[in-house]
Amino acid sequence: MFSQRVRSVMERKKLLTASPDTTVSEAAKLMAKKNVGAVMVVEQERLVGIFTERDALIRVIAQGRDTQTTRLSEVMTTEPQTVDPGKTFGSALLMMFENGFRHVPVVEEGKVIGIVSSRNALDPDLEEFVAEAQRRKHIR
Repeated sequence: MFSQRVRSVMERKKLLTASPDTTVSEAAKLMAKKNVGAVMVVEQERLVGIFTERDALIRVIAQGRDTQTTRLSEVMTTEPQTVDPGKTFGSALLMMFENGFRHVPVVEEGKVIGIVSSRNALDPDLEEFVAEAQRRKHIR
């Protein structure tokens, strides 16, 4: 798996984008609806930042900011590191580990085409187990 190309591992359907003017509240609702941990902040089709669950916790909630009025541009990570879809998944994981983040935008020719997260490293059987556990939790 670690030698696979990022293109074959990345999540296209979980890619969530928003403009820098989106409020934290709006972004959180979109993240919850799509069940994702990060939003790619895009302006004129170019990646300008990333906003994650950790950003919401540390840069918004812990600082007492108002989620209804705080814009992503105020609390996002600007100029996030990215990975090329032709790189190996192992190199993307190493980048995440060395820099302490869990999500990396996949960018090709200046445009975001997907996202890779440390969750992608889960063994497929374990990932299926987690997915089944989530489904059962919602049934109860």
